Amino acid sequence: MKPITADQFLPIELVFNPNWWHQSAGISFDRAFYLDPETRIRNDVAMRRVLHQRFGQLGMGEADPQPRPIIGSQHVAGGFVIPALLGAEIWFQPDAAPQPLPMALTMDQIEALEKPDFRTLWPMSELIPQMDALEAEWGYLTGGLNTDGLLNAAYHLYGQSLFLDFYENPGRVRRLLDIIGELIVDVALYLRQRTGDCSVAVNRMTEHIDPGLFLHANCSVQMISPKSYRQMHLETEKSMAARIQPYGIHHCGSNLHKIAPIYAELPLTMVDVGWGSDVAAVRAALPGTFLNLRLNPVRMLNGTPQEIAADTEMLLKSAGPLENAGICCINMDFGTPDENIYAMAQVVEQYRKLGA
Repeated sequence: MKPITADQFLPIELVFNPNWWHQSAGISFDRAFYLDPETRIRNDVAMRRVLHQRFGQLGMGEADPQPRPIIGSQHVAGGFVIPALLGAEIWFQPDAAPQPLPMALTMDQIEALEKPDFRTLWPMSELIPQMDALEAEWGYLTGGLNTDGLLNAAYHLYGQSLFLDFYENPGRVRRLLDIIGELIVDVALYLRQRTGDCSVAVNRMTEHIDPGLFLHANCSVQMISPKSYRQMHLETEKSMAARIQPYGIHHCGSNLHKIAPIYAELPLTMVDVGWGSDVAAVRAALPGTFLNLRLNPVRMLNGTPQEIAADTEMLLKSAGPLENAGICCINMDFGTPDENIYAMAQVVEQYRKLGA
């Protein structure tokens, strides 16, 4: 198979779950993985080498990776910075993504919340001096941090009462979303100014489009109706998109086709298409947007190569024009057969030849 290059028609991206890395390469995702510069740089070298050893034919990794001044891993997904800046305790585990623990603030605490100065609070108060030191030593910085999403972060603060207040006190929810949205963009703009990257840690596909593209994590939007999205969420996203361009949306839910006509009101460059969404309907709603087609990591783990090939073909047949599409599988678990990944890549290669 001809190796893939970064600017190739129909780019592919693979992201493995921390348990894959822990068992395949002995990497621990404890606090040091994210917050100790020496550990971060050493693991970055190891991850690039392992990716090349396993999937070099797919253009992944590097044969002889060299240390670089990285501030955030580009090889795993999972956001904890925004919840931490808002006060959440973060639980680190050796084989899992960092988990913000629920805060369950009172309504009075939520109403009193103000946007913090991210520079003065952990973890940015620890990471910014590291950036300064690394840049002084190396002359540049690379890597970014996952800046999460509005509802994701709000849920950590609010708990399930968040959705009750969509109806009982919508003004309180809108105010909270505005605060979180401003904080997210503040952090993303700062990261992009320092490293050139603000969303590769949300989805590596942004590197193929524009490394400076901001990808907003709308994981939890699948939990609300299109009507609620329009009433409660859309205006905050419009404000975010007005501050940071190019703008994209990560939607890992299976119902993107229901929200896509409303997403079309945003100036979108890219959208993540969650597995199970009606891809043809999404393309019709977002004709000029780059569609990042997401395969199902559970099917990738448990399916046969023939089933994965069929899944890949189904997505590609629905997504035209393919000049504005890519395909990925995110958060694959340990035990995912390499044969399934190569089965996906072989189908993509066939479509590349058709598009040549």
